[in-house]
Amino acid sequence: MGRLVWAFLPMLHLQKITTEDIMKRKQAGLWACIFVLCITLIGCGERKQSSDTKTDVTAFVGTNIFEGSLDPVKGAMSYGYSFTNNALLKVDFNSEYIGDLATDWEISEDSLTYTFHLRKGVKFSDGSDFTADDVVFTYETVHNNQANNENVDLTRLASVTALDDYTVEFRLSEPYSPFFDTVAMLQIVPSDAYDSEVFDTMPIGTGAWKVVQYDANQQIILEANENYYAGAPEIKKITLVYMDNDAAFAAAQSGQLDIVMVGANYANETVNGMTLQKFETMDVRNISLPVLEEQTRKNSEGKEVTVGNNVTADKAVREALSIGINRQTIIDHALNGIGVPAVHFTNNLVWASTDTYEDGKVEEAKQLLEDAGWVDSDGDGIREKSGQKCTFNVYAASGDEERYNLAVALAENALELGIKIEVKTATWDEILTLQNTAGVVWGWGQYSPTVLYSLFESELFLTGGYDNVVGYNNPQVDELIHQALSANNQEDAISYWKEVQNTANQDEPYLYLVNIQHCYFVNDNLDISAETQIPHPHGHGSPIICNMQDWTWK
Repeated sequence: MGRLVWAFLPMLHLQKITTEDIMKRKQAGLWACIFVLCITLIGCGERKQSSDTKTDVTAFVGTNIFEGSLDPVKGAMSYGYSFTNNALLKVDFNSEYIGDLATDWEISEDSLTYTFHLRKGVKFSDGSDFTADDVVFTYETVHNNQANNENVDLTRLASVTALDDYTVEFRLSEPYSPFFDTVAMLQIVPSDAYDSEVFDTMPIGTGAWKVVQYDANQQIILEANENYYAGAPEIKKITLVYMDNDAAFAAAQSGQLDIVMVGANYANETVNGMTLQKFETMDVRNISLPVLEEQTRKNSEGKEVTVGNNVTADKAVREALSIGINRQTIIDHALNGIGVPAVHFTNNLVWASTDTYEDGKVEEAKQLLEDAGWVDSDGDGIREKSGQKCTFNVYAASGDEERYNLAVALAENALELGIKIEVKTATWDEILTLQNTAGVVWGWGQYSPTVLYSLFESELFLTGGYDNVVGYNNPQVDELIHQALSANNQEDAISYWKEVQNTANQDEPYLYLVNIQHCYFVNDNLDISAETQIPHPHGHGSPIICNMQDWTWK
């Protein structure tokens, strides 16, 4: 089977880390230690080996699940691995569309009308029936409150109508090729039981799991939904715990966790009774490189702000870095070799750029810099041009060891070219004020090509958030983006998206480094059905739960 013909997942925005978040995480680490100590003291320190009585799983899959609402209307769990609610479509382990709450669908020739036929006999976790009215309610609620869900774009939705109990018709005001992205992303809530406050922690859905306990910054306890249309999961209880990474690893070593997400820094460790499993991703780490010279601009609020960087504004510097560094060396030093070198956003989806090139061309990169006027005239190893040293800052998020290590390894590589990179850390709130003047280590990764709109569309510069932080402006790329968005067939859209990348990448506004692999230690007696794991998008560890309904004890 081929790769996904059209993508569906939303733009995955990075979680901001504030001072309050840091305090919460410190508290979480303390809770984790108490959790491990208490269980150990009552004599449960050895990992269970028998599958006869074990029907529950305890897992650490990162903390982002706890950092926002669980309400689908507000964009929760829209990465393709929601455990409580289903969408009309989903992606399978081959990255292809399959039906979920919908069994089949038709698209009109003008791509303005989408008709979905719904699965019959589906029930919500509270026992109520799922019908077309629930679909209409969900879409109208999000459409009327678009500002509350940044992951779903329904601005082109003209109407959604229940033709009967099991048929829904969507009409668009204009062609929008990524509409399937939205359909497969937006999970359905019950029209007669929706409560925006309750659903933050205790949503009602048609998924394989239901939340029975939510302890903020401690744990989420899930139980199998006996009403799940595909049959109740064999595992009956899953507890997702909130810990810091070190506490989670210690808990795994003590036998208290069945699954623990780990960073590359733990790749060479061993845990008794557990095996390290690594999963393919489209989760790319890259460095944004401001393309404008330093100047003052007005942002969307009319406030004057400083943007640009006089070093990275020179395309020769950006290109020299791209071809002169050795990505595999960087991965080996920073990530214990965990990951695949990346020279563009992704290479495992049909809309991905097919352009490739070799890196590690040190002499070619040096000559490129020389020709552009960057020379080391004082012998200190750092090039300069017109009195400007070839040096700039790169920021990694505070507390993110992997991103920091990547930046340090990059800096070591760059120094060989005569480029000095100062590696610094900052909170995400601070990075928002620095991202237009300095490099930043980003994580991106999704099935939807709309991420390219976020990265390259010129109108998004200085509009807030993380969109087009480099100040990229190429009218040809803008036109290609809008042609892709408005294409009325998938083939044309895919062609345009490829041109977007191939054209923009010639300007090197982003320095792609690595498609990381997501790593987890998993109990040897637990089968997490690796064959039904979807290729992981960006998700801070959570994507492993995409197929929890398939997990079994051996």
